Amino acid sequence: MADALAHPLHATPLLGTADPAPFTVHQAHGRSPFVLIADHAGQQVPAALAELGLAQAERDRHIGWDIGIAGVTTALSGLLDAWAITQTYSRLVIDCNRPLASPTLIPEISDHTVVPGNAGLSDAQRQQRIAAIHAPYHARIAAELDARANDNRPTLLVMMHSFTPRMNDVRRPWHAGVLYHQDTRLAHALLQALHDEGDLVVGDNEPYSVSSTSDYAVPVHGEGRGLLHVELEIRQDLIADAKGQQAWAERLARVFARLETVRG
Repeated sequence: MADALAHPLHATPLLGTADPAPFTVHQAHGRSPFVLIADHAGQQVPAALAELGLAQAERDRHIGWDIGIAGVTTALSGLLDAWAITQTYSRLVIDCNRPLASPTLIPEISDHTVVPGNAGLSDAQRQQRIAAIHAPYHARIAAELDARANDNRPTLLVMMHSFTPRMNDVRRPWHAGVLYHQDTRLAHALLQALHDEGDLVVGDNEPYSVSSTSDYAVPVHGEGRGLLHVELEIRQDLIADAKGQQAWAERLARVFARLETVRG
C-alpha cells in the first residue's frame, strides 16, 4: 500500500494522458446572463494518486463530491442557454472552493474519514495539485468573466452546490439553501423567488455561510468583480438521480427567468 500511495515527484505533471481535463465547459456561446459554476461536480482522482487510498464507496459519499450537482448544472445550462463550467476532480484531491491558504484545501480527514493519500504532503506536492486542477479551473472562469466584461454583457453568477441531508448526526430540513457574504442583491431576490414556489423549505445562509477565509468563488469571482452573484445549495437526496436532477433544473430555469432583471 505504501508504494501505491507514493506521491509523484513535483517534476512530474500530476495529470497523465489518460486523465480527463480538469473542467468541462457547457454552452460555450450561451446567450443567457447567467453563468453557472460547479466547483465540486466531479469525483475523479488522477491515476498517479492511486485513488487516494480510499475505497470507491468512500469517494461516492458527499465527502468526495457534490452529489447530483453536475447533472443539475448541465441540464440547467441547456435550458437557459447559459455558459457553465463543471470541475472534474474530487474535492478530496483539491477543493476548488477553498482559498489556497485554507486548511481544508486538501483535507487529511473529511467527515470522520481519513484520506491516506493526503497525509503529510510536501509544499511541492500541494503545489502540483494547485497547478494541475485549481489554477486552470479558476483561470478559465476568470477568462470567461473577462470576456463578458469586455463585451459589456450582463452577468449573474451562480455557484452551484449540493449538501448532504445529514451531517454529524444532525438532520438538515432545507430543500435548498441560498448563501451569500457581503453582497445580498441576487441572494435576497433568489430567496424570495424560491419561497414563492410555495413548496420549499429554503435556508437563508444555511446549511453553510460564506466567508473570505473558507470560500473562493464568492469572494474572488463574485465580490472581487462586483458582479451580482449567489451560491445555491440543493439537498442531495433530491437530486441523487436523473429524474430529480431534471426536475430541479426545470424548476430553477423557471425561477431564474424571474431574476434576469435584478440589478444593483
